[in-house]
Amino acid sequence: MNLAQTGLKHGFGPLLQGKVALVTGAGSGIGRAGAMAMAREGAQVVVTDLDGAKAALVAGELIGEGHGAVSEGLDVTDDAAMRAVVDRTVETLGRLDILHSHAGYQAEGDLEQVSLEDMDRSWLINVRSHFIAARAAVGHMKARGGGSIIITSSNSGVQYDREMIAYATTKHATVAMTRQMAADYAKYNVRFNTLCPGFIDTPFNAGFEKQMGGRDGLENYIAQSIPMGRFGTTDEIANSILFLASDMSSFMTGHALVIDGGECI
Repeated sequence: MNLAQTGLKHGFGPLLQGKVALVTGAGSGIGRAGAMAMAREGAQVVVTDLDGAKAALVAGELIGEGHGAVSEGLDVTDDAAMRAVVDRTVETLGRLDILHSHAGYQAEGDLEQVSLEDMDRSWLINVRSHFIAARAAVGHMKARGGGSIIITSSNSGVQYDREMIAYATTKHATVAMTRQMAADYAKYNVRFNTLCPGFIDTPFNAGFEKQMGGRDGLENYIAQSIPMGRFGTTDEIANSILFLASDMSSFMTGHALVIDGGECI
């Protein structure tokens, strides 16, 4: 992380002015939208993604707009790398106020269909990686007197999807784990909340799309099963990220914030 090459500056917006945020899985989709929204609201954002080139493009776009951003390639299944990027953020930027642990994995299939490899990988990315990220960040936040940790689950973490056992199981586990961390760390003013999006029109829906026989099947499901009758947008989820990251949610912890057009009703 070379700060001399980033054009990193203090914040421009009122919501997160002077804050530092780290986002995983931020090279595209919801992670990208949230990282950009936080930077545009004044945070200095560390953009990370398994694809370092994608992360660099997001940071470059933000720097071009005059916002503070740096990027790193990061495999969230590498415990040492996860801890290192958190520690390096604090060392170079002086603090860490917000962690959005967003990276996730989706595999379709019921009990007999899903492979053991996909079940294990689902647990590794959808649960364990969030545990490691939060563990790396929470000590720094305690030392500063507080912080906000946002962990992406899914509305699949509050309902049950047909023939998506690996995904639904791990997303439920994420909600439970986050609530436990919230209970343990509220006394330190470190807030933990889960972000639970429904169908947002990004490539992450590939597993559901395959399960439903292609794009037409997925769109038909959206039209018939979601009360609002449409996909959500990444900007709509980014607004929820800003809420959880900022003092607008200062008395909220242990909450699963569902944004799904009413699908789970």
